[in-house]
Amino acid sequence: MEHGEKNITVVDEEGNEQLCEVLFTFDSEEFGKSYVLYYPIGAEEDEDGEIDIHASAFIPSDDNQDGELIPIEPDADEEWEMIEEMLNAFLAEEEEE
Repeated sequence: MEHGEKNITVVDEEGNEQLCEVLFTFDSEEFGKSYVLYYPIGAEEDEDGEIDIHASAFIPSDDNQDGELIPIEPDADEEWEMIEEMLNAFLAEEEEE
């Protein structure tokens, strides 16, 4: 996983690999982490025309080839709020273009 990469392969808890498209990445000084927002390629839209967007923290590797995705704790409310704000800002910019 590296900044600017368009696709990543995510391995779920059962060991299944899923190819995902990267929506965007960003760094947070507040939490001292890098984050990636992504969605599975070929994901079905729900009745509102939306797809599930996933978020993970990640640690870039030294050689920038592969990095390690790190789950964000479900009860990390402040972290999730910050991610949601970044996503909303990103989506607002996309709509303007």
